Amino acid sequence: MRIVLAPDSFKESMTAAEAIAAMRDGVHAVMPDADCVGVPMADGGEGTVDAVVDALDGERVTVEVADALGRPVPATYGYVPDRRLAVIEMAAASGLELIRPDERDVLRASTFGVGQLIGDALDRGAAEFLVGLGGSATNDGGAGMLTALGVSLTDTTGAPLPPGGAALADLHRIDVAGLDPRLSGVRIQLACDVTAPLLGPRGASAVFGPQKGATPDDVAVLEAALSRFAEIADAAHADTPGAGAAGGLGFALLEFLGATSRPGVEVVADTVGLERALQDAAWVFTGEGGVDAQTLMGKTPFGVAQVAARTGARVAIFAGRVGDDASVLLDHGVDEIVGITAPGTPLEEALRTGPQSLARAAADFVRRHYGC
Repeated sequence: MRIVLAPDSFKESMTAAEAIAAMRDGVHAVMPDADCVGVPMADGGEGTVDAVVDALDGERVTVEVADALGRPVPATYGYVPDRRLAVIEMAAASGLELIRPDERDVLRASTFGVGQLIGDALDRGAAEFLVGLGGSATNDGGAGMLTALGVSLTDTTGAPLPPGGAALADLHRIDVAGLDPRLSGVRIQLACDVTAPLLGPRGASAVFGPQKGATPDDVAVLEAALSRFAEIADAAHADTPGAGAAGGLGFALLEFLGATSRPGVEVVADTVGLERALQDAAWVFTGEGGVDAQTLMGKTPFGVAQVAARTGARVAIFAGRVGDDASVLLDHGVDEIVGITAPGTPLEEALRTGPQSLARAAADFVRRHYGC
């Protein structure tokens, strides 16, 4: 029997690769001859680099870049040499979690470090990029990234603009002549579940600015600054869904670098070959730390179920926490939801013993369905 093991990471407990190992151990404990195929998954956010690198036998590259406030920080991205594929989580360089709450400054936070990651990958020969847009500390419309890649943003005196979204209010000229020429031949896919445009009440500043510490006055400043950026750029993509992702980084990637944007789990599934792996599979085991009705909003288990529906494989979701409303997933291509943690288990213990609990749950599942 063929079982595809395609979990996301179980946050703070297991990586996707570790979850696959636990599932495989559980299945083989009761069905030693089962053909277990591991396909680590992610939804474009945290864990995407690990999932793709582990699935495609790539490598992790760590370089020093600028964080959102311009300070040096080590950032890791993935690279798959035989595909010339770079996998970048923008949060590795310009993420909110890298900045202490009392240090956050959304007006001057910059995506310069993301551009440095792209540049390093180009130096390694990258011809294809997968960029995850979640978790940003920034609201600069991707201006910092563009600057790192050779674009000149200047004011009326010809002076370069300082870092940050607020500075774009003084933008007078965008000169792309210095843009790294290697970018003209690359393919960039954005893993993005945010459909926000760049501007307006559903845009980057209004919706996500407050989450990064922006006051109402800051939001107004940033909205006006990004409007100026779009005006000077004669933008074609300001209203494109996803342009507002990561503080407008999506806009710069779409507008200046020719990127395309799709839901994160779809991009990852295609990249790691999930549908191909599911051919002739009886089951796919997926899961993550918690599932509930929100899982339908682009989370990995639901994305896996959608791919499985095209192949006929049945779907089992394993999770540490199963919400009371998770049963709605059973109406959307999921055959069974399995909680791996006994009710009442303290969180610290549940996280520590996650691999053992997952292996036991997988074994019980196979035993229950096949009488092994």
